[in-house]
Amino acid sequence: MQDVRAEQDQLIETFDGRARRRADRRAFFTAALGVAAAGSAFAYADPALAQTAVTDNDVLNFALNLEYLEAQFYLYAVNGSGLASTLTASGSGAAGGTVTGGAQVNFSGDPLVGAYAREIAEDERAHVAFLRTALGSAAVAMPNINISGDANGAFTAAARAAGVVGATETFNPYSSPTNFLLGAFIFEDVGVTAYKGAAPLLSNKTFLEAAAGILAVEAYHAAIVRTTLYSKGVQGLIDATEKISNARDTLDGNPTLDAVRGIGPDDDQGIAPSGSGTTLTANLAPLNSNGLAYSRTPGQVLNIVYLNAGTATMGGFFPNGVNGNIKSTT
Repeated sequence: MQDVRAEQDQLIETFDGRARRRADRRAFFTAALGVAAAGSAFAYADPALAQTAVTDNDVLNFALNLEYLEAQFYLYAVNGSGLASTLTASGSGAAGGTVTGGAQVNFSGDPLVGAYAREIAEDERAHVAFLRTALGSAAVAMPNINISGDANGAFTAAARAAGVVGATETFNPYSSPTNFLLGAFIFEDVGVTAYKGAAPLLSNKTFLEAAAGILAVEAYHAAIVRTTLYSKGVQGLIDATEKISNARDTLDGNPTLDAVRGIGPDDDQGIAPSGSGTTLTANLAPLNSNGLAYSRTPGQVLNIVYLNAGTATMGGFFPNGVNGNIKSTT
């Protein structure tokens, strides 16, 4: 144990010299997902879910719900259509839910973003297929999903709550490549931290390695989105990411600082740089003071995708809630 702690301390010291993060952020992510050992149980690290025993299958199904959401958003943006019904039914054959909204984006004005979108869409389709195969008959069906960009859509609700658009304006992520990037920004950092929280606690080592692989891909996606938005050099876009970041802070609480685990009261970041001139430093990787990515509990993830800071079992992008045993923000 002492050797492990010594290695951990050495790692922290190594990162500490390189890490720098602004102090004007508020809370975003907290403790990791808890999971059960295969055939046994252990409790969530999230105090609100203490004593709630879950299995590896529960955690993978929770991840599958998020992958359904991301896959549908990207596939509609690229193709104008989403997942095949064979990839939305439950493992036992029950039909999947419906998708409200979704439209093809005209990427002709920014073909590079179009190329990114097509790559990410296929990655997300592959994640859905992989998790469904891993879960087999235990795979949950896709829940009802709202990815609409109209006045009553989840994207508009999220953008209004963040102040990206006014109280009577709409936000349509399919109307332009730039709006598409902002829509993707809402999801990508959330996915990274959800997997980061889940991976260390999975009891099945094969699942652990697979989750780490998906985490890495989601981190690549987030970096593409953040870098592309930053490279456009438009202050309005940078400001929009900060507003979305602050809104996510408001939704998912104020966890106690744990710099080793990537938890803290100041954990969500947009892409605003620091410094100026020769000291200008980008903020493409949202990290804590030790250079570590953040973790989030299932409740925090659901607070964000349900667009509800309180106790909820549905709303936002999942109007009827997610499927599986992990479905409440508490």
